[in-house]
Amino acid sequence: MSQPKPASEKSPYYDIAEKYGVKIDFRPFIKIEALPAKEFRQQKISILDYTAIIFTSRHAIDHFFHLCTEMRVTIPESMKYFCVSEAIALYIQKYVQYRKRKVFFGATGKMEDLATSIGKHKTEKYLVPMSDVHNDDIKNLLDKLKVQHAEAVMYRTVSAEFAEEEFDYDMLVFFSPSGVSSLMKNFPNFDQKEIKIGTFGSTTAQAVRDAGLRLDLEAPSVKAPSMTAALDLFIKENNE
Repeated sequence: MSQPKPASEKSPYYDIAEKYGVKIDFRPFIKIEALPAKEFRQQKISILDYTAIIFTSRHAIDHFFHLCTEMRVTIPESMKYFCVSEAIALYIQKYVQYRKRKVFFGATGKMEDLATSIGKHKTEKYLVPMSDVHNDDIKNLLDKLKVQHAEAVMYRTVSAEFAEEEFDYDMLVFFSPSGVSSLMKNFPNFDQKEIKIGTFGSTTAQAVRDAGLRLDLEAPSVKAPSMTAALDLFIKENNE
């Protein structure tokens, strides 16, 4: 599994491992690194020129406040925060007093849902902290809403390193195109042979195909809305 180990011992992945007698390792193929203040300044973005921040992940929150601290930028009490989910909104409490700030979040975890709240605050100037690996979906949505905004790269996604001798698996499961890129970077001559590959999300599936690899399991699906459900079905059908 190309993602961090579950925080809870009650994860469905452990149930699958016990049910079918398989071993599941959790090894992220990518890692997140902070962007140094010197590099951030090259983007010529002044954080205090903005009145609202859009957070799409906990990584964005961590690296936004890390940069503010490094550059000695004091965020005003009037700053508004727009988060794609309630979980991300609650995470802000790690850095600011939640009740004293104006925090908005979407109900579904999708940017389109948060757009309703943003649309009600069209006079704000929005800043979107993001990774160096991103698409233009948020930019296009904000353009459509006709609000002032800027996207700022505040952290980067880099490949984790693997040694060939420690990489012996029957199946690899990816959750982002970056994970697939990391595989090909670590093993430029990767020969799939009998190794099965599973993915979650259409863009990740496409990344596997673009890399010239065989995709054996694609989730979500009607029968399996989650990766654990898809994996359960796959092992059940293929376990001899």
